[in-house]
Amino acid sequence: MVLVVVAALLAWWLVPAGPPPLTRADVDQAVQNGLTKAQQDAAAAPADASIAYRTIGPSLVVVTSERPGPASVEGLLGTGVVVSAKGQVLTALHVVEGASRVQVTFADGTKSDAAVASAQPENDIAVLAVAQLPQVIVPAVLAGTPDVGEAVFAVGNPLGLQDSLSAGVVSALGRTITAPGGVTLTNLIQFDAAVNPGNSGGPLVNRAGQVVGIVTGLANPSDQDFFVGIGFAVPIATAAGGAGGPQQ
Repeated sequence: MVLVVVAALLAWWLVPAGPPPLTRADVDQAVQNGLTKAQQDAAAAPADASIAYRTIGPSLVVVTSERPGPASVEGLLGTGVVVSAKGQVLTALHVVEGASRVQVTFADGTKSDAAVASAQPENDIAVLAVAQLPQVIVPAVLAGTPDVGEAVFAVGNPLGLQDSLSAGVVSALGRTITAPGGVTLTNLIQFDAAVNPGNSGGPLVNRAGQVVGIVTGLANPSDQDFFVGIGFAVPIATAAGGAGGPQQ
Protein backbone atom coordinates (compact mmCIF):
# COMPACT_ATOMS: atom_id res chain seq x y z
CA MET A 1 0.00 0.00 0.00
CA VAL A 2 2.86 2.36 0.83
CA LEU A 3 4.51 1.57 -2.51
CA VAL A 4 1.30 2.46 -4.34
CA VAL A 5 1.02 5.79 -2.59
CA VAL A 6 4.68 6.61 -3.30
CA ALA A 7 4.25 5.70 -6.98
CA ALA A 8 1.19 7.91 -7.21
CA LEU A 9 3.04 10.82 -5.64
CA LEU A 10 5.98 10.37 -8.03
CA ALA A 11 3.63 10.27 -11.03
CA TRP A 12 1.94 13.48 -9.91
CA TRP A 13 5.33 15.13 -9.38
CA LEU A 14 6.67 14.11 -12.81
CA VAL A 15 3.59 15.13 -14.86
CA PRO A 16 4.27 18.58 -16.43
CA ALA A 17 2.13 21.32 -15.01
CA GLY A 18 -0.23 23.21 -17.38
CA PRO A 19 0.68 26.60 -18.82
CA PRO A 20 0.69 29.39 -16.30
CA PRO A 21 -2.36 31.64 -16.40
CA LEU A 22 -2.09 34.67 -18.64
CA THR A 23 -1.41 37.92 -16.93
CA ARG A 24 -2.46 41.38 -18.02
CA ALA A 25 1.17 42.03 -18.98
CA ASP A 26 1.13 38.97 -21.26
CA VAL A 27 -2.01 40.18 -23.01
CA ASP A 28 -0.64 43.71 -23.43
CA GLN A 29 2.59 42.34 -24.90
CA ALA A 30 0.72 40.11 -27.38
CA VAL A 31 -1.39 43.06 -28.52
CA GLN A 32 1.70 45.23 -28.93
CA ASN A 33 3.47 42.51 -30.92
CA GLY A 34 0.47 42.28 -33.24
CA LEU A 35 0.33 46.04 -33.75
CA THR A 36 4.06 46.19 -34.44
CA LYS A 37 3.82 43.44 -37.06
CA ALA A 38 0.83 45.11 -38.72
CA GLN A 39 2.75 48.40 -38.91
CA GLN A 40 5.80 46.66 -40.35
CA ASP A 41 3.66 44.88 -42.96
CA ALA A 42 1.95 48.14 -43.90
CA ALA A 43 5.27 49.94 -44.23
CA ALA A 44 6.64 47.18 -46.46
CA ALA A 45 3.58 47.09 -48.73
CA PRO A 46 3.77 49.17 -51.93
CA ALA A 47 1.71 52.34 -52.07
CA ASP A 48 -1.65 52.29 -53.86
CA ALA A 49 -0.26 54.63 -56.51
CA SER A 50 2.68 52.30 -57.17
CA ILE A 51 0.38 49.32 -57.60
CA ALA A 52 -1.88 51.26 -59.95
CA TYR A 53 1.06 52.54 -62.00
CA ARG A 54 2.72 49.15 -62.39
CA THR A 55 -0.57 47.49 -63.31
CA ILE A 56 -1.66 49.93 -66.01
CA GLY A 57 1.83 50.57 -67.44
CA PRO A 58 1.94 47.70 -69.99
CA SER A 59 -1.42 48.84 -71.41
CA LEU A 60 -0.52 52.51 -71.91
CA VAL A 61 -0.15 53.94 -75.41
CA VAL A 62 1.24 57.25 -76.62
CA VAL A 63 -1.01 58.71 -79.34
CA THR A 64 0.23 61.35 -81.76
CA SER A 65 -1.72 62.86 -84.61
CA GLU A 66 -0.97 65.19 -87.49
CA ARG A 67 -3.45 67.47 -89.14
CA PRO A 68 -3.17 70.24 -91.73
CA GLY A 69 -2.81 73.67 -90.17
CA PRO A 70 -3.00 77.20 -91.56
CA ALA A 71 0.73 77.31 -92.27
CA SER A 72 2.03 73.78 -91.69
CA VAL A 73 1.18 70.39 -90.29
CA GLU A 74 0.12 70.59 -86.64
CA GLY A 75 0.94 67.82 -84.21
CA LEU A 76 -1.14 66.79 -81.22
CA LEU A 77 -0.09 64.52 -78.36
CA GLY A 78 -2.45 62.36 -76.34
CA THR A 79 -2.69 59.07 -74.53
CA GLY A 80 -4.53 55.82 -75.12
CA VAL A 81 -5.05 52.48 -73.45
CA VAL A 82 -5.24 48.97 -74.89
CA VAL A 83 -8.63 47.45 -74.06
CA SER A 84 -8.80 44.19 -76.02
CA ALA A 85 -6.70 41.19 -76.99
CA LYS A 86 -6.96 42.45 -80.59
CA GLY A 87 -4.98 45.52 -79.61
CA GLN A 88 -7.84 48.02 -79.87
CA VAL A 89 -6.91 51.34 -78.30
CA LEU A 90 -9.33 53.70 -76.58
CA THR A 91 -8.52 57.39 -76.65
CA ALA A 92 -10.27 60.76 -76.75
CA LEU A 93 -11.78 61.61 -80.12
CA HIS A 94 -10.50 65.19 -80.05
CA VAL A 95 -6.91 63.84 -80.05
CA VAL A 96 -7.33 62.17 -83.44
CA GLU A 97 -10.34 63.84 -85.07
CA GLY A 98 -9.55 65.28 -88.49
CA ALA A 99 -6.00 63.89 -88.42
CA SER A 100 -4.19 63.11 -91.65
CA ARG A 101 -2.03 60.61 -89.78
CA VAL A 102 -2.28 58.89 -86.40
CA GLN A 103 0.58 57.01 -84.79
CA VAL A 104 0.71 55.00 -81.58
CA THR A 105 3.62 53.87 -79.46
CA PHE A 106 3.08 50.88 -77.17
CA ALA A 107 4.72 50.33 -73.80
CA ASP A 108 7.39 48.07 -75.32
CA GLY A 109 8.37 50.76 -77.84
CA THR A 110 6.50 49.31 -80.84
CA LYS A 111 5.37 52.14 -83.13
CA SER A 112 2.61 51.86 -85.69
CA ASP A 113 0.20 53.83 -87.77
CA ALA A 114 -3.38 53.66 -86.59
CA ALA A 115 -6.80 54.64 -87.85
CA VAL A 116 -10.11 55.49 -86.21
CA ALA A 117 -12.18 52.31 -86.32
CA SER A 118 -15.22 53.79 -84.57
CA ALA A 119 -16.13 56.94 -82.71
CA GLN A 120 -18.62 58.30 -80.21
CA PRO A 121 -18.64 62.05 -80.84
CA GLU A 122 -21.25 62.54 -78.12
CA ASN A 123 -18.80 61.08 -75.61
CA ASP A 124 -15.49 62.29 -77.14
CA ILE A 125 -14.34 58.68 -77.51
CA ALA A 126 -12.49 56.99 -80.39
CA VAL A 127 -11.41 53.40 -80.93
CA LEU A 128 -8.17 53.00 -82.87
CA ALA A 129 -7.30 50.04 -85.08
CA VAL A 130 -3.53 49.53 -85.16
CA ALA A 131 -1.60 48.37 -88.23
CA GLN A 132 1.31 46.71 -86.38
CA LEU A 133 0.77 45.23 -82.94
CA PRO A 134 3.48 44.45 -80.39
CA GLN A 135 4.45 40.84 -79.78
CA VAL A 136 2.75 40.89 -76.38
CA ILE A 137 -0.61 42.64 -76.01
CA VAL A 138 -1.65 43.52 -72.47
CA PRO A 139 -5.25 44.73 -72.34
CA ALA A 140 -6.18 46.81 -69.32
CA VAL A 141 -8.66 45.47 -66.80
CA LEU A 142 -11.86 47.51 -66.77
CA ALA A 143 -13.82 48.29 -63.63
CA GLY A 144 -17.17 49.79 -62.68
CA THR A 145 -17.87 53.42 -61.90
CA PRO A 146 -16.04 54.54 -58.75
CA ASP A 147 -17.71 56.13 -55.75
CA VAL A 148 -17.35 59.77 -54.79
CA GLY A 149 -14.32 60.06 -52.54
CA GLU A 150 -12.60 57.00 -54.00
CA ALA A 151 -8.90 57.39 -54.82
CA VAL A 152 -8.14 57.58 -58.55
CA PHE A 153 -5.01 58.08 -60.63
CA ALA A 154 -4.62 59.71 -64.03
CA VAL A 155 -1.80 58.22 -66.11
CA GLY A 156 -0.64 59.69 -69.39
CA ASN A 157 1.68 62.10 -71.15
CA PRO A 158 0.98 65.59 -69.77
CA LEU A 159 2.91 68.29 -71.61
CA GLY A 160 4.90 65.54 -73.32
CA LEU A 161 6.15 64.00 -70.06
CA GLN A 162 5.46 60.38 -70.88
CA ASP A 163 4.04 57.85 -68.44
CA SER A 164 3.30 60.38 -65.70
CA LEU A 165 0.94 59.61 -62.82
CA SER A 166 -1.08 62.06 -60.75
CA ALA A 167 -3.28 61.19 -57.78
CA GLY A 168 -6.60 62.47 -56.51
CA VAL A 169 -10.13 61.46 -55.64
CA VAL A 170 -13.47 61.29 -57.40
CA SER A 171 -15.10 64.65 -56.68
CA ALA A 172 -18.51 64.04 -58.24
CA LEU A 173 -20.40 61.88 -60.72
CA GLY A 174 -22.85 62.68 -63.51
CA ARG A 175 -21.27 65.99 -64.49
CA THR A 176 -22.06 67.83 -67.75
CA ILE A 177 -19.59 70.13 -69.52
CA THR A 178 -19.32 71.87 -72.86
CA ALA A 179 -16.16 70.77 -74.62
CA PRO A 180 -14.17 72.84 -77.14
CA GLY A 181 -16.15 72.86 -80.36
CA GLY A 182 -19.43 73.20 -78.52
CA VAL A 183 -20.05 69.49 -77.88
CA THR A 184 -21.93 68.82 -74.66
CA LEU A 185 -20.56 65.85 -72.73
CA THR A 186 -22.76 64.30 -70.06
CA ASN A 187 -22.52 61.77 -67.22
CA LEU A 188 -18.83 62.47 -66.62
CA ILE A 189 -16.63 61.57 -63.66
CA GLN A 190 -15.23 64.69 -62.01
CA PHE A 191 -11.87 64.22 -60.29
CA ASP A 192 -9.08 66.35 -58.85
CA ALA A 193 -5.95 64.48 -60.01
CA ALA A 194 -3.86 66.85 -62.13
CA VAL A 195 -4.31 66.54 -65.89
CA ASN A 196 -2.82 68.66 -68.65
CA PRO A 197 -2.61 68.60 -72.46
CA GLY A 198 -1.26 65.15 -73.31
CA ASN A 199 -3.43 63.39 -70.71
CA SER A 200 -6.43 63.39 -73.05
CA GLY A 201 -7.52 59.87 -73.92
CA GLY A 202 -5.56 58.34 -71.08
CA PRO A 203 -6.94 56.05 -68.40
CA LEU A 204 -8.31 57.08 -65.06
CA VAL A 205 -7.61 54.09 -62.81
CA ASN A 206 -8.49 52.91 -59.32
CA ARG A 207 -6.13 51.59 -56.62
CA ALA A 208 -5.88 48.23 -58.37
CA GLY A 209 -4.87 49.82 -61.68
CA GLN A 210 -8.24 49.01 -63.25
CA VAL A 211 -9.62 51.54 -65.72
CA VAL A 212 -12.68 53.41 -64.47
CA GLY A 213 -12.69 56.19 -67.08
CA ILE A 214 -11.07 57.83 -70.10
CA VAL A 215 -9.80 61.36 -69.49
CA THR A 216 -11.53 63.82 -71.78
CA GLY A 217 -10.73 67.30 -70.50
CA LEU A 218 -10.38 69.77 -67.66
CA ALA A 219 -12.34 72.69 -66.31
CA ASN A 220 -11.25 75.83 -68.09
CA PRO A 221 -13.01 78.90 -66.65
CA SER A 222 -10.15 81.24 -67.54
CA ASP A 223 -9.48 79.94 -71.05
CA GLN A 224 -6.22 78.33 -69.94
CA ASP A 225 -5.11 74.99 -71.35
CA PHE A 226 -3.36 73.83 -68.20
CA PHE A 227 -4.63 72.18 -65.04
CA VAL A 228 -6.87 74.34 -62.85
CA GLY A 229 -7.92 71.74 -60.32
CA ILE A 230 -10.78 69.85 -61.96
CA GLY A 231 -10.62 67.06 -64.52
CA PHE A 232 -13.31 65.00 -66.25
CA ALA A 233 -13.41 61.46 -67.57
CA VAL A 234 -15.91 59.41 -69.54
CA PRO A 235 -16.95 56.36 -67.46
CA ILE A 236 -15.35 53.24 -68.90
CA ALA A 237 -18.74 51.54 -69.07
CA THR A 238 -19.71 54.17 -71.66
CA ALA A 239 -16.38 54.41 -73.44
CA ALA A 240 -15.82 50.66 -73.80
CA GLY A 241 -19.08 50.27 -75.69
CA GLY A 242 -17.34 51.61 -78.78
CA ALA A 243 -14.80 48.79 -78.59
CA GLY A 244 -17.41 46.12 -78.14
CA GLY A 245 -17.08 46.04 -74.38
CA PRO A 246 -20.01 45.84 -72.01
CA GLN A 247 -21.94 48.96 -71.22
CA GLN A 248 -23.52 49.52 -67.82
